[in-house]
Amino acid sequence: MYLRKTTRRYKDKTYTNHLLVESVHTARGPRQRIICSLGSLEPAPAEAWLGVAHKLEAALQGQGSLPGSAAAIADLTEKAKRGTRPARAPIELDVDHVAMEESREVGPVHVGHQVWQQLRIERILRRAGLSARACVLTEAMTLNRLIAPRSEHAMPDWMRRTALSDILHTDLSALDDDALYRNLDRLHPKRELIERELAAHEKTLFNLDDTVYLYDLTSTYFEGQMRRNPQARRGYSRDQRPDCKQVVVGLVLDRDGFPKAHEVFDGNLQDRCSLGPMLDALEKRVGAKPGATVIVDRGMAYAQNLDQLRQRGLHYVVAGLQPERTAWLDEFEQDEGWEDVVRVPSPRNPFQKKTRVQIKRRSKDDVVYILCRSDGRDEKDRAIRAKHEAKWLADVEKLQRRVAIGRLKANAKIQQAIGRLRERYPRVARYYAIAYDAEHHQLEWHALEDKKARATTLDGSYLLKTDRQDLSAEEIWRTYILLTRVEDAFRDLKSPLMERPIFHHLEHRTQTHIFLCVLAYHLLTAIEHRFLQAGIHTSWWTLREHLRTHQVATIVLPTTGRRVLKIRKATTPEPVHRQIYATLRIPVEVMTPVKTWHTRTDSDDKTV
Repeated sequence: MYLRKTTRRYKDKTYTNHLLVESVHTARGPRQRIICSLGSLEPAPAEAWLGVAHKLEAALQGQGSLPGSAAAIADLTEKAKRGTRPARAPIELDVDHVAMEESREVGPVHVGHQVWQQLRIERILRRAGLSARACVLTEAMTLNRLIAPRSEHAMPDWMRRTALSDILHTDLSALDDDALYRNLDRLHPKRELIERELAAHEKTLFNLDDTVYLYDLTSTYFEGQMRRNPQARRGYSRDQRPDCKQVVVGLVLDRDGFPKAHEVFDGNLQDRCSLGPMLDALEKRVGAKPGATVIVDRGMAYAQNLDQLRQRGLHYVVAGLQPERTAWLDEFEQDEGWEDVVRVPSPRNPFQKKTRVQIKRRSKDDVVYILCRSDGRDEKDRAIRAKHEAKWLADVEKLQRRVAIGRLKANAKIQQAIGRLRERYPRVARYYAIAYDAEHHQLEWHALEDKKARATTLDGSYLLKTDRQDLSAEEIWRTYILLTRVEDAFRDLKSPLMERPIFHHLEHRTQTHIFLCVLAYHLLTAIEHRFLQAGIHTSWWTLREHLRTHQVATIVLPTTGRRVLKIRKATTPEPVHRQIYATLRIPVEVMTPVKTWHTRTDSDDKTV
């Protein structure tokens, strides 16, 4: 008897089988007869197979005995000759030394990987010209931003502490930060193509509406001089860090909160100057969309911005500027013509309180104006104005002391300083008259009480305007309120996706870092959207904490001999894990168990 190895390929996978065969003499000469199939004997060494065949032959002929599992194999082989289906050979385990090792977190990684596949991002990356290795690194870096954001220097250690290698079927043990930096360089020129194809696939996958676009800006600052990044400039800081250089990030979402386009601008760019470049970027991502409505905040409510929208065949809904609101003061003061609407909590922020808003519709020169008065907003407006007023008065007094002690003498320089103060505090400077008395060499100022009283009257009110004549007052107001989803997106980008701190000093790597944050936000939005479709209000932060308890580990099963069976598999998912996986429509089985045989060494014996 001898053992014959056979192989067969099925669906790009090779299956190995070992047959117990004997030679027999027939009238037509020697032939081979298959006694039974033994399955795969790997990874046992090949030189041991012949010995197994000889022992099996001796046992079947009654010549001696076979110990342990070999005797069982012989018995099963005899049953196979009689037509009985062979069973697995029993393995005697040393149960006192069963162990578990290499436990790794897998739940969040599994979810991120499955949603990555649902969005077909790997296919998009390959069409963009990235290699298989670059696709793996891009996914690993994006999942890091989604799960536990780190710098590129710290990412490899995080990847080795999770089951990312098991999920991606790639050995990441030797990965270093240089490979990740080089991958940023490869990604940078592909950003537009990736964003365009991803937006198109999401529209089909989730049946998204493309008639409304939400656009807003945020800033992200650096802790350093950033001499090698020309976009890093000082400007208006949304993070309350005017002392730091920054870049401005523009983001366009659809009405469901899915990103459509993003751009990174110079840190000193004014809001109104970003609209044109952002509309160009949006057309490159989604194509021209005549008739769509763009919603922007009052920082882009200037006439030239609205002309840009109309020239592209787009409608607009925008918050009016402060002077425009003042022009409607008489209407705000009248109690007639108001209708009540209730602002319910956002699906992404269910703990937000309900608020009552009064709205009134008016039209002028083919423009629809919506006057709004909000409960609770009046307190916010007063607090903001009081804060700015205190800073304004403090700086005016500093300027007065500089003039009094003679540090500023030239009239032109004093007037320049006054102008800079008015630019710095436009919200409250309009309520004060300030002038320089050259004869007495002192600065004089006083409050314009009538203007301050008018501002108090307008606390809690704001003005919306649009060229959409077909919408009711409530529809216009609710359309504008969708803009809060961009604010939610910026909060998610800064936490939990941790857009900053940014450790890159080069312009193109900073831009690619922000692109990876946006890519992670695509995954976050898809995850939360699935739960909203199921009527469950939750956040990725909460889901991530639940999923951390799902693990992958290696079970070590030593036998009574010197052989050790190691099985790499996931723990049984808990009910909360199963519910999350079912809602996201992803498989419960995290990975196919991997079984390997090892020989126990003397050092292992001392350990156990």
